[in-house]
Amino acid sequence: MFLYGMTLMSESLQKVAGDRLRSFLASMTSNAFKRVLTGTAITALVQSSSATTIMVVSFVNAGLLSLANAIGVIMGANIGTTLTAWITALGFSVDIAIFSVPLMALGFILTSSKDTKKKNIGGFVIGFAIMFLGLSFMKQSAGELLSNKEAIMSFLSHFTGFGFGSVLIFLAVGTILTIVLQASSATMAITMLLATSGLIGFDLAAAMVLGENIGTTITANMAAAVGNTSAKRAARAHTLFNVFGVLWVLVLFHPFLRLIGLIMSSVGFPNPLEADLTDPDPATQTSLLYGIATLHTLFNITNTLILIWFVPLIVKIVSWMVKSPEGDEEEVFRLKYISGGLLGTAELSLDEAKQEITYFGEICYKGFGYIREAINEQDAEKFAQLNQKLVKYEEITDRIEFEIASYLNEVSKEELSENSEMRIKAMYKIIGEMESLGDSGEAIGRILQRKNAHHKVFDEAMLGKLNTMLDTVETAYTAMLENLKKNYSELTDISNAQQAEDAINQCRNTLREEHIANIENDSYNYQTGVYYMDVISELERIGDFIINISQAEETVL
Repeated sequence: MFLYGMTLMSESLQKVAGDRLRSFLASMTSNAFKRVLTGTAITALVQSSSATTIMVVSFVNAGLLSLANAIGVIMGANIGTTLTAWITALGFSVDIAIFSVPLMALGFILTSSKDTKKKNIGGFVIGFAIMFLGLSFMKQSAGELLSNKEAIMSFLSHFTGFGFGSVLIFLAVGTILTIVLQASSATMAITMLLATSGLIGFDLAAAMVLGENIGTTITANMAAAVGNTSAKRAARAHTLFNVFGVLWVLVLFHPFLRLIGLIMSSVGFPNPLEADLTDPDPATQTSLLYGIATLHTLFNITNTLILIWFVPLIVKIVSWMVKSPEGDEEEVFRLKYISGGLLGTAELSLDEAKQEITYFGEICYKGFGYIREAINEQDAEKFAQLNQKLVKYEEITDRIEFEIASYLNEVSKEELSENSEMRIKAMYKIIGEMESLGDSGEAIGRILQRKNAHHKVFDEAMLGKLNTMLDTVETAYTAMLENLKKNYSELTDISNAQQAEDAINQCRNTLREEHIANIENDSYNYQTGVYYMDVISELERIGDFIINISQAEETVL
C-alpha cells in the first residue's frame, strides 16, 4: 500500500505539472544554484528521486538538457528526496492515517470530475492517503515483530557483531533492498521500522540509508540502457555522485554519526546513538526517526556542496566511462531521442517525440544535400555513390516514420488532453510529409539515372537554373527547421515558410515558361528537357511537403 500510494501520488503530480516541467527545466538551469534548486523542487513535488532522475535522463536523451546541467539537477534531486524521508518519519511518529479515509473520499470526488486536472489532483490525494495508510499498517506490524523479537535479534546477531564489517553488510542490505523494491522511500520506511522496533541500532540504520542512496541509482541506469550516449553519461553521473558520497561518509562514519547525535541533542531529542534498543519511550523512537531523516538530509546536502564545484570533472569522468560510438554517420540513422521509451506522462512523451521529429527534419535536410550533389555531379561513378545515398535515405525516412508512429501509437493509449490529441494528429501528418521528402529524393535519383542511361547531360545553363531552384527549396528547408525547433506556443507565424513556398512556385513557373520557349527555339534536346522538367517538378513537390509540415505545426495553436 505504501509503494502503490507513493507511485500513484508521484504519477498524478507528474500529470498535473508535466506539460510545464520542460519550460521550467529550460528556464531554471542557467547556473549551478538554479539547477540544484530545480532538481530539489521537482523531486519534492513528485516525491520520487527516481522519477526525477528518469525524467532528467530522458531530457538529456531528448537534447532538452546538457549533460552538465543534468548533473546539477540530479544533485538537487538527491536533496529533494530527503523530504520523502521526513514525510515517512512523520507518518511513523504521528498517526496521521486517521485522515486517510476522509482524504480518499475527497480524492474520489475529485477523480469523478470531468476536468482532467481535478482528476489528477484527486489521484494525488488518494495516493497520499494510501501511502500513509500503508505506513500505519507497517507501524502496527511492529507489534508482531516485537512478539518474536528474541528470535529476530538472535538472527540479526549473526550480522551485527562484526564492528565496521556489520556497517558494510547493512549498507549492502540497503542497496539490494532498494534495487529490488525500485523505491528508496520503501527502503527508508523499512529502515525506520527496524530501528524503532529495536531490531537494529542507529549506526546500522545509517548504513542502510547510505546503501539506499547507492541502490536508487539503478533506476536511472536502467532507463538509460536504451538511451543515447548522453543519457548513459547522465545516469553514470548519478551513480558516481552517490557512490562518492557514501565513500567519504564511510571514511568519517563515526564522526558523522556523532554530529547527527549532537544535532538531535541540541534540539531537545535524546541522542539516537545512545538509544536503548529495548526502550519503548516515544521520545527515543522519535529521535531515531528524525535522526535517520536528518542523516539522509545532511548527507545529500553536504555531498552536493562538495561536488557542485566539480561538475566539469564529473562530465570528463563519465565521458571517459561511456565512450561515444564510433562512426557518426551510423549514429545519424538511429532514433536519437525516443529510444528510451515513454516518459511518465503523455505530455512529456510528446515533448520527446517533437525533439525526435525535429531531428527527423534535420536528417531530411541532410538528404537534400545529397540531392543537390547528385544533380550537379557529372562523373558516373560518383553519381552512382550519391544515388545509393538517396536510396538509403529513403529507407531511413521510412524506418524513422514507422518508429515515431509506433511511439505515438503508444502515447495515444494514455489519457490525453485535447491539446495533446491535436499535437499527435499534427505529428502523424508531419512524419508522413517527411517520409515523402525521402521518396522525392529517391525519385530524383531515378530521373537522373534514366538521364545518364540515355547519355543526356544538363548543360551549364540548365544546371544554373536547377541550382536556383535548389536554393529556393533550401530556404524552405531552413524555414521548416526553424519552425520545428519552436515550441507550439511560440509558433504564431509561419510567413517564413509561406514566402519560401511562394518563391518555389514562382521559380517553377518561370523555369517552365523558359523551358517551353527553349523547346520551341530548339535550344536543347527535347528528351534532356523532359528530364530537366521532371527534376524541377519533383523539387516543387518537395516544397509542397515542406510547407505542409509548417502548416501542420501551426494547427496545434
